[in-house]
Amino acid sequence: MLNSIYLKVPKNLGEKIITLAHKLEIVNKNLYITNQLYHLYIPLLRAPNENEISQLKDITPDITMDTKDFTEKRPTEETLTEALKKQLPPNLHSSIPHSFDIIGDIAVVEIPPELNTYNDIIGYAILKAHKNIKSVHAKAGAISGIYRIRDLTYIAGENRTKTIYNEYNCQYHIDLAKAYFSPRLSQEHHRVATLVNPEEIVADLFAGVGPFAIPIGKLHPKTQVHAIDINPDAVELLKINVKVNKVENQVHPLIGDARELVNDKLCGIADRVIMNLPEIAIDFVDTACQTLKSSGGIIHFYGFTRKPDTIDDLKTRFTRLVEQQGRKITTFHCIRRVRETAPYEQQVVIDAQIH
Repeated sequence: MLNSIYLKVPKNLGEKIITLAHKLEIVNKNLYITNQLYHLYIPLLRAPNENEISQLKDITPDITMDTKDFTEKRPTEETLTEALKKQLPPNLHSSIPHSFDIIGDIAVVEIPPELNTYNDIIGYAILKAHKNIKSVHAKAGAISGIYRIRDLTYIAGENRTKTIYNEYNCQYHIDLAKAYFSPRLSQEHHRVATLVNPEEIVADLFAGVGPFAIPIGKLHPKTQVHAIDINPDAVELLKINVKVNKVENQVHPLIGDARELVNDKLCGIADRVIMNLPEIAIDFVDTACQTLKSSGGIIHFYGFTRKPDTIDDLKTRFTRLVEQQGRKITTFHCIRRVRETAPYEQQVVIDAQIH
């Protein structure tokens, strides 16, 4: 353990703060960042100056500094980038991937076309640098099809797509070849779950393997969640996850098209509707409105914006579709970017109170 000055920052803004702190060269990379409830503790090499503090507080004023003990990192032989630079031609160094998704013990990396002939080298370098990873796959295309599946190419380690992933005290059985899952939405899964009130009825129109439905069930024993997905493989995994997390009395998996299921059995039953299918959620706003109780409720809507369109453009379109259903938005609780998904493209969330 080593005592160090630190920044205490809100966990939901931790990634932005850490990125800036690295740019300012004040992060002590030899110590592990720690977390507690809703805050991160970032160990520093030195106290930031007034200008640096001002930049950090532009992200959030909720920043404090103090000292505490941090766990020291074990020295590593070399980083992934350093290892690959020794094995790849100098003209390709700028194309080396610096990040990838880790889902359970599987890594999914996006490899630029100019590096395709070096897939095996990249895969084995990832395995060597990250001992917790047992299998490496490369993205082989965009997420597509009615079941939202991404083609993957196996490149190193164990040749499998099944894994177990843990997030906020929930465990998920996942098969990346059969059902969509993104670890980059972990904060959203937790955020929405904490907003749910006891004894609410929730409809998750595009539930997948249950990353929104499961934590709601675990946090709120008296809440009922109708978790819908059209992908039969996703629903089978959802059923497993319901049992593993012991939420059989709260989460009810349903297989089928959300529009048809709402028309058949879920009209006017929900206090809250989750719409995490950003590619086509805009086409289901009418269904979400039909799912809400006649007295109204909350919709968590996820969509994409691509330049030149803006978040305001998406908000306007969403509002118009809600009003076409004879409903009215009384409050926007949240409108913000969730993450960048491609150059000039971002995923946006709109939390709207519907009357």
